[in-house]
Amino acid sequence: MVNQQQIDAFLERNLIKVAKPARYSGGEINQVVKAWEQVETHVALIFPDLYDLGMSNLGLAVLYDLLNQRPDALAERAFAPWSDMEALMRQAGVPLFSLETRRPLSEFDILGFSLPYETLYTNTLNLLDLAGVPLFSAERREADPLVIAGGHAAYNPEPMHAFIDAFVIGEGEEVIGEIVEAHQSWKRRGAARSELLAALAQIWGVYVPVFYQPSYYQDGTVKAIEKLDQAAPLPVVKRIVAKLPPPPTRFVVPYIDTVHNRAPIEIMRGCTRGCRYCHAGMINRPVRERPVDEILDAIEGALANTGFEEVGLLSLSSSDYTHILELVQRVSQRFAGRHLTISLPSLRIESFSVELMDALKDARRSGFTLAPEAATERMREIINKPVATGQLLETARAIYGRGWHNIKLYFMIGHPSETIADVQAIVDLCKAVLAEGRRLIGKRAQVTAGVSTFIPKAHTPFQWVACDTLEQMTEKIDLLKRSLRGPGLKLNWNPPEDTLFEAWLSRGDRRLAEVIYQAWRNGARFDAWKEHFRFDLWQEAFRAAGLDPAFYTHRERPIDEVFPWEHISAGVRKKYLTEDYLWSLQGKTRADCRQRCFACGILPTFAELRRAHPGKTWQCPEVKSRRIPVEMIEQAAANQPLS
Repeated sequence: MVNQQQIDAFLERNLIKVAKPARYSGGEINQVVKAWEQVETHVALIFPDLYDLGMSNLGLAVLYDLLNQRPDALAERAFAPWSDMEALMRQAGVPLFSLETRRPLSEFDILGFSLPYETLYTNTLNLLDLAGVPLFSAERREADPLVIAGGHAAYNPEPMHAFIDAFVIGEGEEVIGEIVEAHQSWKRRGAARSELLAALAQIWGVYVPVFYQPSYYQDGTVKAIEKLDQAAPLPVVKRIVAKLPPPPTRFVVPYIDTVHNRAPIEIMRGCTRGCRYCHAGMINRPVRERPVDEILDAIEGALANTGFEEVGLLSLSSSDYTHILELVQRVSQRFAGRHLTISLPSLRIESFSVELMDALKDARRSGFTLAPEAATERMREIINKPVATGQLLETARAIYGRGWHNIKLYFMIGHPSETIADVQAIVDLCKAVLAEGRRLIGKRAQVTAGVSTFIPKAHTPFQWVACDTLEQMTEKIDLLKRSLRGPGLKLNWNPPEDTLFEAWLSRGDRRLAEVIYQAWRNGARFDAWKEHFRFDLWQEAFRAAGLDPAFYTHRERPIDEVFPWEHISAGVRKKYLTEDYLWSLQGKTRADCRQRCFACGILPTFAELRRAHPGKTWQCPEVKSRRIPVEMIEQAAANQPLS
């Protein structure tokens, strides 16, 4: 077995041969190194993509901070080596190692993979193989690490069920500690690995695939999902953190540029807008907000601990934060003169958002981002983002008039009921926005259109609809490429093949595990990277598995179809999602949940929190400025909308 000294010697010989050697060196400011022998549980937190991306992942930073606060545990980091480093490692027989102490990952007790998106699946297999850990959960023995995974992609865990021992469904701040304690108890007893899996299945929010089994109809659709152990929960309900803990402030500072060179501070979790395409908006309910003073103290701490010159105030909808104006004003006052850049992403399309950014007094103004998602009011009503075109143009005028010269507009093509005229409307709207800018600031005005293709995600009202075909996507993108040209206009788009690939995995069932395995064996790696993605390898993998990829993407699903993710609950009832989907077919919109509760199902889940933590008072997340009385919970449990 390769030891730490041999890994050190390997790096000394080879770091000079690879791009960005600091990806593999460790030793950064604020990394945590503990004495291995003095802690009981050793956890490797793995982001299965490049260091450059993984170091900007807030979830990994949160878990790293929480685990290393425990005296009985340590957490170290690992990332996917780029192809140049992987080739050298495999040639020398060097396994995947942690950055902090350069220990082989096979020596850790728990390997925790972050899966924020599906394009990381083959990298996950590759890293397990590079670490010398059996790829398939069924082949692991007591001496092998426990392999867990969490993140947004875990809300449909079935395509990866064969490779992951246990999935965390939902939020990880509390459950990670319970997993550590369950592992410690199991290890002290010297029990069989099956007993560890059984103990994990009893933890709220933990899904252990081995205890569940789907059956299928002859047409390939799921007939039922049954549990094989009576003690296993069905459904597995996502874990919710009732009160957000204080945000981390001692971030590890990379030696190289990463995707976001900033201190990320989460100001709010969840969203009440109800956009029907938005996976994050559905699975992150309910809304929980951090106090203004806590956010300000976190910014102060992060600056002192890291030296970052930019802070990102993160949420799904920043301008919906109840005290956003107070927060922005106090940030501007407290940090005036310190050359600090504050980014406030995810703002609504309204002049108030522009005023907020203006209040931050950021001297380095260039681009301002808006996300109408669709260019016609008809389409925006279908997706439940009812913004008037006139309001968007008014906001554009406010942006250009305050000194920004580039407006970035994000759209999706492929929404349900979309026509080619709706795609042409993207062109027309971009040109109308540019015209407003030209009128106000002349030729300095620019518009950048970012266009992605809609994928109907699990646990959303659009989970029943079909994806566009490759031909439909190509036709729409070609129209945009022909028309969005000329001075002041720029278009960014996703290749249609990338969209189909992600849709296969996000909507797949357990049979996709064989496809993922075959694609990895054929050489699929870094599927999110243009220079590595091989669409043909995935087509070959589907053929080898005897599956038709169109089955997963190009058919509209009946209302009563059992989804592959049916046994996973995000806390939002399927009945509510069904009603919202049917409303979309009629062009009906729902108001913001802060104005009216539609009994989506999250209130009864919060009631469970109440019973579990009777000493706490819960703020109703959907109905602003109310407390949750018992009769409201009973009413919501009966699926009766609250007026």
